[in-house]
Amino acid sequence: MTNSLDLKSLCDSCVEIAREAGRKILEVYDTEFDIEHKDDKSPLTNADMASHHTIVEALSALTPDIPILSEESAKLPFEERSRWDIYWLVDPLDGTREFIKRNGEFTVNIALINNHKSVLGVIHVPVLDIDYFAHEGGGAFKSEQGGEPLPISVKTPEDNRLVVAGSRSHGSEEMQKYMANLSASYADVDMLSMGSSLKFCLVAEGKADLYPRLGLTSEWDTAAAQCIVEQAGGYVTKTDMSALEYNTKDSLLNPFFFVFGDKQKDWSSFLNQ
Repeated sequence: MTNSLDLKSLCDSCVEIAREAGRKILEVYDTEFDIEHKDDKSPLTNADMASHHTIVEALSALTPDIPILSEESAKLPFEERSRWDIYWLVDPLDGTREFIKRNGEFTVNIALINNHKSVLGVIHVPVLDIDYFAHEGGGAFKSEQGGEPLPISVKTPEDNRLVVAGSRSHGSEEMQKYMANLSASYADVDMLSMGSSLKFCLVAEGKADLYPRLGLTSEWDTAAAQCIVEQAGGYVTKTDMSALEYNTKDSLLNPFFFVFGDKQKDWSSFLNQ
């Protein structure tokens, strides 16, 4: 169906939608906002909901025939979702914990999924006023403060130095073991800690070589960023090095995964050394 869609035009529209959602988030950011907790104990603020309503309303007007799955929408059964060939997948505020900490490392994520693959991705960083965006076949771009979009691309790691992106708020024993294995193979392993989907962006723009996620995430956490990384020349794979896909099962949780720019290296080989 994407053959009949103007992905560039949709991408440009989604950048503006994400920026408007970001403005709604910032209206809440500087107030004494309330914090609730969802059934899975994850935090929820009225900024999440303000962004959610802004995005859903705008996408519904933009593409009335394409369904929308947002983190903050009512959970839809797989029986219904499985019939979707194409749909919007949205995280209205990725990094709510970072939002609560007021460290600025949170994003608005909008993706278009077609046949289990992310074909359009937009990430807006409200506090820094930065946009990352990409669509299938169109390359990946970064724009700061609404300025001229500049192409971004992944880089090849140096022989003895590896820059690894990691979570600001989610560590795991598996990750500690994995980092130890990397350190045994590289003379210099630097860790860049970052919140939300910004870890993907570090890889996409060549500031990090690898982002191993050996912990739980949901499909809306990764979809927009995956398109951006892939269009920047990188890869997002499960730990068996096969592609990460969407809407293939009842659960919306992702398996563990790797984000990287150099496909010559088998990053799974560092899992069980």
